[in-house]
Amino acid sequence: MRVLRWVALLVASVLFLLPFVVLVRSGLGTGWSTVTALFTDTGLSFTRSLLNSTVVAVLQTAGQLVLCSMAGYGLARVPYRHASFVFYAVVATLMVPTAVTFLPAFVVVSSLGWVSDLRGLVVPGLFSALNVFLFRQYFVDFPAALEDAGRLDGLSRWGVFRRIVVPNSKGYFAAVAVIDFIASWNQFLWPLVIAQDSSTWTVQVALSGLLTSQNPKVTLLFAAAAVSIMPIVLVFVLLQRHLVRGATESGLNG
Repeated sequence: MRVLRWVALLVASVLFLLPFVVLVRSGLGTGWSTVTALFTDTGLSFTRSLLNSTVVAVLQTAGQLVLCSMAGYGLARVPYRHASFVFYAVVATLMVPTAVTFLPAFVVVSSLGWVSDLRGLVVPGLFSALNVFLFRQYFVDFPAALEDAGRLDGLSRWGVFRRIVVPNSKGYFAAVAVIDFIASWNQFLWPLVIAQDSSTWTVQVALSGLLTSQNPKVTLLFAAAAVSIMPIVLVFVLLQRHLVRGATESGLNG
């Protein structure tokens, strides 16, 4: 059984890594000249696109960690009359398809003058009902004894959250941060609609420009794709151990 298990893992690893090998070989197989051309192509503005994606992903991840953790903690620990109703309302929004809210969100962003503006890319993604649910489930199982000790020391509820709950939940915050960063980095449809000016393109929109142009630049496309996945691979490698820990601590493990 051990041999079969290792063989199955080896086959799965090869199937998983094969597309990445093809991507890197096709994009970087001709040497660094392709990468140099990628960053010097003035019509593509790939450097600016990488910077825009980094800004959007970092701000959205930070915003979701702050806002969603506070909302989740409030739903889990702050007693008030309509807590259950608010929680179920948040969960109900998870069943609404993204396509239903896409047009109203665009109308709001357009009325604020945020089209072709980084604010239009960042602000709509600062809150996630799914993250509120996950944080709420985590904080429900957080040791109440630690919070009680903080209250006895004279801390307010906000002080307990900031000085006791958050420092003792770094692993879970890191797990959520990895998922949020990857999801934000890989956004395509919303940036495609909002970033109508090339100065606000994210890296995914820049990649689509290479694919749909009249003269497809296949080699540059593969090189750009290989470069664009490096940040999320780096984030995943640095924080991947927290993903398993976060899953086991989320209250969703059965």
